[in-house]
Amino acid sequence: MPLKIRNVGIIAHVDHGKTTLVDAIFKQAGTFRENQHMGDRVMDSNDLEREKGITILSKVASIRFKDYKINIVDTPGHADFGGEVERVLSMVDGVLLIVDANEGPMPQTRFVLKKAFENGLKPVVCINKIDRENAQPHHAYDKTIDLFIDLGASEEDLFFPHLYTSGASGFARLTPEGTEMDMRLLLETIVNSVPSPKVEVDGSFRLQVNNLDYSEYLGRMFGGKVLRGTVRVGDRVEMLREDVVKKAAFNVTKLWTYEGIQLKEVEAVSAGEIAMLAGLDNVLISDTICHVDTSEALPAIKVEPSTLSMSFFANNSPLAGRDGGKFLTIHKIRERVEKEQAVSVSVKVDPEAPADTVKVQARGELQLAILIETMRREGYEMQIARPQVIYQRGEKNQIEEPFELATLELPEESVGGVMEDLARRKGELVDMRKNDSGTTTLQYMIPTRGLIGFRSSYLTLTRGLGIMGSLFDGYRPYGGEIESRTQGSLISKDPGKLTRYAYEDVQERGTLFYPIGTELYGGMIVGACSRDEDMIVNATKEKAANNIRSANSEATSVLDSHKEFSLEQALSWLRDDELLEVTPKQLRFRKKVLDHSERRVSERKSEVFV
Repeated sequence: MPLKIRNVGIIAHVDHGKTTLVDAIFKQAGTFRENQHMGDRVMDSNDLEREKGITILSKVASIRFKDYKINIVDTPGHADFGGEVERVLSMVDGVLLIVDANEGPMPQTRFVLKKAFENGLKPVVCINKIDRENAQPHHAYDKTIDLFIDLGASEEDLFFPHLYTSGASGFARLTPEGTEMDMRLLLETIVNSVPSPKVEVDGSFRLQVNNLDYSEYLGRMFGGKVLRGTVRVGDRVEMLREDVVKKAAFNVTKLWTYEGIQLKEVEAVSAGEIAMLAGLDNVLISDTICHVDTSEALPAIKVEPSTLSMSFFANNSPLAGRDGGKFLTIHKIRERVEKEQAVSVSVKVDPEAPADTVKVQARGELQLAILIETMRREGYEMQIARPQVIYQRGEKNQIEEPFELATLELPEESVGGVMEDLARRKGELVDMRKNDSGTTTLQYMIPTRGLIGFRSSYLTLTRGLGIMGSLFDGYRPYGGEIESRTQGSLISKDPGKLTRYAYEDVQERGTLFYPIGTELYGGMIVGACSRDEDMIVNATKEKAANNIRSANSEATSVLDSHKEFSLEQALSWLRDDELLEVTPKQLRFRKKVLDHSERRVSERKSEVFV
């Protein structure tokens, strides 16, 4: 008898409306009481997700429709969090592919759909935002068929179930011209088109861990789709790991399933259901949990490799601990990053890094920036080096580096400036076409290091109107040096506070990064030099006090405004001999070697070729 459970993942390119569509599904299913305040983007529960308007962590929720239970897994749309998508797809039986009715399929749409096909999942397509201005639902549908063909879909797969939806207005229709004003058609399509879980109802319990969480009271929580049998609270089970002989036996102390967006404690869970368990601490993504002596370890979930690494150091600046940081030692930083590694399939800590360094490998600069921002909000202080790409040796022993396929949609008047910038970053134009909406789409093959810091300059060049996505496209021979920054650093000579008198003087040499009154230290970078050379400046000097007055002595010049940096911008601005000091309250640039004379000695040494 088919199980009355449907496990469906929601996949899309970033900002195509996944999370808003889920809100509409909740409302349709009556997940919340009439008088219950729901808010917007319920599944984006993390503060950073709400601020940035993106989904970072995949999350599970459930609804009831007729006599079916539908488990919905929301996934990130940004390529840096592709590892989250890959692990989620291994616990669902179908996917809801969301495509923007204006933009059509985008780079990440291709990535997530390719992964769905690799996992043998059949998509239900939602052409979303059809009530928006400039929406072209039929065109988006045609482009989606083209994408299916490009990815090698069978003839049968081209007749995929599809609906025309609006998450914001809360409706799903069979045609764009339909009159339906609710989500009932979408729920019926999920029930009819997504298969019931492919599991073994009978037999001993088995589950592969796809989801990790942590509770202050219960410790590690872990779960996924139950692949076989039933598990009950108190059962004796064991944890198996691929390529690890030793097993860890334990008793299941708690069990939960999802009801709405909450976890509901239960006594037993059967095959096909998505559940969470507690009872053992050292559990990782991909581990197999089963009744004792009944199974072998399942193969690990495969994800695409990390392409960037970043070194974390303890904060040893003269202002360390002044901004309310609670965790300052390298031991605490390593502990926190290892905790992140335990819950993420695409964050890795390099075990061969020096003792005073935590070297973190990840999929992209946004993923690393999110980790750093999360840590600083938790009270960590650290110093961070410029992101580096992860190189490898090719078959002919030549150095190879990761490349990305970047797709950009931008206003026509911005094309020249963007193409010039991408050429400087060693990008090669693959395709260029004009769109009906008056925009131009560019496709570039570009080294991953060429994209470091590009997003912020791209938004500037396109006045915030450019859309961009990129996908890892494999390793290729090293593409040559990329000119990164064309400005040197203005370096503070002495400790003290940035004075107005000094600000007036220093602003003639470049752009300052901090307002008057900011605490400085020797070796701290206070601004960008207008020339491509480092310059030591006296940013703390006071105006000499004397009893001689002149006609213009009291006149004050107009100060240039200082430049503010986001965390991602700050990381991309760094050079190899610089660090970013990150505290709960402040971002500070500094030279790795603070003492000016020592720095000159180390610079001379680095100029000598071994």
